[in-house]
Amino acid sequence: MLVMSQIAKSYITSTVETRAVSAIDLHVKQGEFVALSGPSGSGKTTLLNIAGLLEPTDTGTYHLDGRDVSSLSDRQRSRLRSELIGFIFQGFNLLPDLSVLDNIELPLRLRGLKSSDRCARSAKALATVGLSNRASHYPAQLSGGQQQRIAVARAIAGDPKLILADEPTGNLDSVMSAQIMELLREINRAGTTIVMVTHDVEHARSAARRVVIRDGRLQEDSAAPVAVPALSPAAAA
Repeated sequence: MLVMSQIAKSYITSTVETRAVSAIDLHVKQGEFVALSGPSGSGKTTLLNIAGLLEPTDTGTYHLDGRDVSSLSDRQRSRLRSELIGFIFQGFNLLPDLSVLDNIELPLRLRGLKSSDRCARSAKALATVGLSNRASHYPAQLSGGQQQRIAVARAIAGDPKLILADEPTGNLDSVMSAQIMELLREINRAGTTIVMVTHDVEHARSAARRVVIRDGRLQEDSAAPVAVPALSPAAAA
């Protein structure tokens, strides 16, 4: 689903160059649930933005769903992003002047889908997150947990193959956080690939695979095979 090889990204100002990620290799298979964890400033969000085609790389190659995205134009990247990827952010990013249903439909409008198709997809997504009775409400009328569920509905309404979640429980209490995590696991069990950035150790452990990034480098990957040292002749005997 996602193949990154020797990915590097720096940010340059007039006085300093900051290396955000350096020589990262990350392969994510279709249907995996991967948690990216590490301290603040380690490069997790930068890597997620690269995965979501929101930022280009300085060096390295990136194949998304079998397609090399390195040489795509901005327009091609935008189209591929809208067709393949759903985003969930810590801050919900719901438009306050739009109803719940309109917030969910907005990305579908940008894809040019017909009204009947948008309505059907949005209703299905709302049912999935258990908030069908909130379609006409506005974000300010919802709790934080409900707003994040709407953000999840917006992400899945387009039937993405990949969901990228950046601290999806960061603004929620422990009860709401647990509910959102269970919802993400349900979506993953249905076949959607999920890559999630999180500071929460327990949430990272609840994913099927945990990748730890520190100082812009991949430090640990729970999917990596563990090397077993060979037995000496004496031990083997």
